[in-house]
Amino acid sequence: MLKKFLMKQMMKKQLANVPEAEQERILNVVEKNPDLFLKIGQEIQEKMKGGKDQMAAAMEVMQKYKDELTSVMK
Repeated sequence: MLKKFLMKQMMKKQLANVPEAEQERILNVVEKNPDLFLKIGQEIQEKMKGGKDQMAAAMEVMQKYKDELTSVMK
């Protein structure tokens, strides 16, 4: 319960410039499968430590999990 609350608060901080309706949509998707998003975040961090910039690392990892992301977004 605490983990879920903390994750939601962190996400809201990161999404501060996103409209409220879109924030809720994103938060609901993350809540459906938090392990997937945790794994994606960890892989992005690993690639950044390997020298890639954040955008390139994120695009590469998101492409890898494209099917899972599409499934969760529906």
